[in-house]
Amino acid sequence: MGITLNAIQQVRPLEAVLSRDRLVVMAGLAAVIALAWAYTANLAWGMGNMDVGGGMAISVANTRAWSPGDFVAQFAMWIVMMMAMMVPSAAPMVLLFSTVNRRRQEQEKPYVPTSVFLLGYLALWTGFAISATLAQWGLHQAALLSSIMGESSSAILGGSLLLAAGLYQWTPLKYACLSHCLSPLGFLMTEWREGPRGALAMGLKHGTYCVGCCWVLMGLLFVTGVMNLAWVAIIAGFVLLEKLFPKGQLVGRAAGLALIGLAGWTYAGGLS
Repeated sequence: MGITLNAIQQVRPLEAVLSRDRLVVMAGLAAVIALAWAYTANLAWGMGNMDVGGGMAISVANTRAWSPGDFVAQFAMWIVMMMAMMVPSAAPMVLLFSTVNRRRQEQEKPYVPTSVFLLGYLALWTGFAISATLAQWGLHQAALLSSIMGESSSAILGGSLLLAAGLYQWTPLKYACLSHCLSPLGFLMTEWREGPRGALAMGLKHGTYCVGCCWVLMGLLFVTGVMNLAWVAIIAGFVLLEKLFPKGQLVGRAAGLALIGLAGWTYAGGLS
């Protein structure tokens, strides 16, 4: 009885610390997500009002070349939007990292702030944000985006993006990346690295898998509108469902078929 009581006394402080850490990490993630969505929604609302106003403002916005300030503003928009869309689906991995890291500290192993892991993850999406901004700039220069909201004005472009996203949902690369996102514990067991550099490398690697899983889906924003808040939320919700639902692969393949069908409809509309 004495051994059992002693064991309980040792476990309780650790469980209390773990519970407190989880609450802190969850609160931090919730704050990041809330701020990112608030910024994205505010920006979309402002651009939507400009779009409704129509006329010369939109005409000028569509024809003039981007200034360096425009590029920086769009880059910042993409970074924040990726945080809003992707941090929710990464939350289980971040929380598990925090728990495992704290347990290892109790074993007198080095403790690394969870923010280091998250920083590595977000660094990959920052790299993606640069690519997305360059793509938007190129499409803008080619006059393939119809309005300030940033949706495609070309049936060929829109259909091609939908087709690419639909086909990618059926590729081995897609599901090789998705499998790592579906199993946070498996990822940590096989990819664990010690120290701050190790945590950063783990965040970078997890971010690589996440970008590999979702980057083509983000191209759909050029079809529906880069600042179309409803579609930003729909794509984010689909990513969350695909990564957290046990049958995520089936959901992804079903969505792929739907996107391929929508691509055909878009092509047909463009040719009529």
